[in-house]
Amino acid sequence: MKKITLAKSCLLFIVLTACCTVYSQKNLPQLGKSPVSEIVKAMSLEEKAQLLVGTNKRVPGEISEAAIRGRGAVGFTGTISRFGIPGIIMADGPAGVRLQPYFIDDKKISYTPTAWPVGISLASSWDVNLLNEVGIAFGNEVKEYGVDILLAPGMNIIRNPLNGRNFEYYSEDPVVSGYIASAFVKGVQSNGVGTSIKHFIANNQEANRDKVNANISERALREIYLRGFEIAVKNANPLTVMTSYNKVNGLYTSENPDLTTTILRNEWGFKNLVMTDWNGGSDVVAQMKARNNIIMPGKTSQIEQIIAAVNEGKLDLKIVDKNIEEILNLILQTSSFKKYNYSNNPDLVGHAAIARNAASESMVLLKNNSNKALPLNTGTKVALYGAASYETIIGGFGSGAVLPSYKISILDGLTNAGYRITGNLKESYAAYKAKTYAASAYDQIPEMEISQDVINQTANDADVAILTIGRKSGEGGDRQVNNDFNLFDVEKKLIKNLSGAFHAKGKKIVVIINAGSVIETASWRDYADAILLPWQPGMEAGNAIADVISGKVNPSGKLTVTFPMKYEDEPSSTNFPGTPIDKPTEVIYKEGIYVGYRYYNSFKAQTAYEFGYGLSYTNFNYSGLKLSTSKFKDKITATLTVTNSGKVSGKEVVQLYLTAPEKTLEKPSEELRAFAKTNLLKPGESQTISFQLNPRDLASYNTEQSSWIADGGTYTVKVGASSRDIKLTKEFKLAKDIEVEKNHKVLTPTITINELKRIKQL
Repeated sequence: MKKITLAKSCLLFIVLTACCTVYSQKNLPQLGKSPVSEIVKAMSLEEKAQLLVGTNKRVPGEISEAAIRGRGAVGFTGTISRFGIPGIIMADGPAGVRLQPYFIDDKKISYTPTAWPVGISLASSWDVNLLNEVGIAFGNEVKEYGVDILLAPGMNIIRNPLNGRNFEYYSEDPVVSGYIASAFVKGVQSNGVGTSIKHFIANNQEANRDKVNANISERALREIYLRGFEIAVKNANPLTVMTSYNKVNGLYTSENPDLTTTILRNEWGFKNLVMTDWNGGSDVVAQMKARNNIIMPGKTSQIEQIIAAVNEGKLDLKIVDKNIEEILNLILQTSSFKKYNYSNNPDLVGHAAIARNAASESMVLLKNNSNKALPLNTGTKVALYGAASYETIIGGFGSGAVLPSYKISILDGLTNAGYRITGNLKESYAAYKAKTYAASAYDQIPEMEISQDVINQTANDADVAILTIGRKSGEGGDRQVNNDFNLFDVEKKLIKNLSGAFHAKGKKIVVIINAGSVIETASWRDYADAILLPWQPGMEAGNAIADVISGKVNPSGKLTVTFPMKYEDEPSSTNFPGTPIDKPTEVIYKEGIYVGYRYYNSFKAQTAYEFGYGLSYTNFNYSGLKLSTSKFKDKITATLTVTNSGKVSGKEVVQLYLTAPEKTLEKPSEELRAFAKTNLLKPGESQTISFQLNPRDLASYNTEQSSWIADGGTYTVKVGASSRDIKLTKEFKLAKDIEVEKNHKVLTPTITINELKRIKQL
């Protein structure tokens, strides 16, 4: 036998090893062909850790093709090619797909998404069919730009008007938030892409958001802050849920298994994936145990911590495997896994038309004097005031910002509609902008001082004055009371002077509020003949506003938030954003369940404009309210007829509130339980509206019993045009108390919360 040298022996070993490796690679389980459980079993601990942590260039290992194609996207997952596991791409945001203007370095391939109306605007339509239509178009852009998961919608409760991200959110009411979000999620996901409802839960402020501890009672959590998410999870099955930055009752939400597993998965039946907000939380091992499947956006240290925790017995491998299994089940549903040949060419023209219609359908007419200041005939000569008339604010900043190819200012929209803009105001504002607007995207647009002589001249020349009040807000900071919620002195002076000059000549003044959240109106609204609230209406802002001002579209939006008389009237004003005030670490939700209209109605507090309020160019008559039974058993149906009793076609938002008996718990005087928007009704045309109430609609959360309890007694159904404009009522009886649903005793506050009470003792 010949001697085999050491060198030859090593070479033979390498060749044999390579052959075995090739053979084993071919026989490895592959995603989509093998059971997910087999892939999880075959993966190394290092591979699992890399998949559990979002990937980017800072993370060792393979960089996914998704990360290469999705320049500007906010997050990716790792690629593990030997198992056929592709990386997936996640992109902001709630008002439009947010990537860089160009893919890779090819300037010929532009990325110009639709900038949709912001969340608070869309919700003001109260139209689930419209939200579904927007979602379908929105989701098409997600898919055609090569994105797998849209990090939206934001659906936190609007607890206080100063929250910087209120523009992204829907309402102070969880029923509105839940069903509006459900319609949007269904529309987006009909394209085969995913959504991520966020921020779960209680991200109701930006001040020190990644450290602040929100102290909230179990009842307030269940009835207000969790309820909207529950509706969306059960009705729309979002592919992912994103936990919030903040703590709730002492624990980071991303590290709290009672929230992400006990409530979300066990009580609500959520089967999909949970991810952290970007760099949220502090303990990656605790996040794994709480069943946050993916830690975003990903750090090398987090991978190392997961591996070490498993090896040291501090993290059960079964938890890791379960998280991996759910990640793989998500990836199986994505466009990246299905190798969808994205076009980078969605129907942006068609989507712009949908965005314009959505913006106009969502506008709220707050005031329109009996002499009918609006609509205005096209051809009317307009004196156009306000910096935001020329630099219209289409959305908020931060992760909710969008970079469309164009935006239509109010000036552009009015001009396009045939209005004649008089005077030299356009040139004056342009010169003022060139000289003054050194402001960043985060700063309010400063208003220009206008001399009385200029105002008098325009009052002579123009038929009407239109003044736009603009407000910016966004991620990373909250708004201020002075010079933001309240008007600047220069704005107050301008409104007063315009009113005096134009009214002296028998002419009108119209005010447009171009903002992403509530502002004070009570001190100046009497100066205006009409007030239109388009919020931040997206890229087609000016055209949509002109559609409503001209009467081409009859306004049908309603407020999903309350406008207080003054900030101090807000029930949360004394504890927002918490203590210490400069960098709060603790905030106590002392108002409890009395958020928004629940407070104003129950405590009979005056409002500037109540929840659910909004005017039309026509009138509606409510009649014939009937209940299917006077004694509740399993369900009850309420029906009524809405008739357009005016002279022009229009739509009406019909709202059903319920007043429940108070036996063991005090309750708000009324709570929204259902809503519907009519079709476009011609003058004299009627439509029958039906609502169904189930046992959960009757119930309140009893903390002592950890149950939803419907008290026996008399219930009053109230149907109307707003929370205070109730048109029809009917009563029914529940024979005895019923336990509708038993929940777990979780998320208990660690401190005593002295909540606001209307009744001292029952």
